[in-house]
Amino acid sequence: MQLYIGNQNYSSWSLRAWLIFAQFNIDVTIEKLKLGTDAFYQALHDKTPAAKVPTLVDGDTTVWDSLAILEYINESKLDGNAWPTGLSERAKARALSCEMHSGFFAIRQQLPMNCRASRQVELSDQVLTEIARVDSMWSEQMAIYPGQWLFGRWSIVDAMYAPLALRFATYQIPLSEAAKTYQHTVLNSPAIQQWFAQASIETDIVTEDEAGEPR
Repeated sequence: MQLYIGNQNYSSWSLRAWLIFAQFNIDVTIEKLKLGTDAFYQALHDKTPAAKVPTLVDGDTTVWDSLAILEYINESKLDGNAWPTGLSERAKARALSCEMHSGFFAIRQQLPMNCRASRQVELSDQVLTEIARVDSMWSEQMAIYPGQWLFGRWSIVDAMYAPLALRFATYQIPLSEAAKTYQHTVLNSPAIQQWFAQASIETDIVTEDEAGEPR
C-alpha cells in the first residue's frame, strides 16, 4: 500500500488518514509530496481524479478522501475495530466525524494547520462559535470518558479531530479544562509526537497557510 500525503506541517487531511496506520502499526509506504508544486500534480495525475491528498493506493484499489481511507482501512485491516463497539456510540462517533468532515469552515480558513509555528490571529465571531462547538463536544465526551479518547479507546473520530488539537495549540486557543484534557491526550500521543517531529524538520513554506503573526 502507498499513502500519498502533503507537507506534514500543513496538511490536516493527510494527518487524518495517516493516523490510522500509525495507531495500529499497519504497514504502508508513505509518499510525501510538496503541496502546490508541479511534482505534486504529476505524481497524482494517474493515481486519483481529484488530484488531492491524501490518496491511498492498495493494489487495484484507490481511495482519495480522508474519511473514506479511514473507513477502508477499518474494514479491510481492522475488522471494524476503529469505531466504538456499541451501536449508539458508533452512531454518535460517525455523526461527530461527519460534522468535522463537512463543517467548521471558519476554523479551516482562518486557523490553518501549521504544526511548527506559534501564531496569533484575530478570531472572528464565526470562528469563536465553531471553537465553542468543538469545546462543548470534547467536554461532553470527557465527562463520559475522563482523560481518555473521545469514546474511551482511540477511534476514527479521534483522527478526524486531531488536527484541531494541533491548530488550537498553534494559535493558543483558550479551552475549558475538560477540552484541554482531551487536547493533551491528542498532543501527547506517540503518533502525534511522531507526526510533529517529522513536520518540524520540513523547511518548505506554504504562504497561504501562514495565517496571522508570529508570537
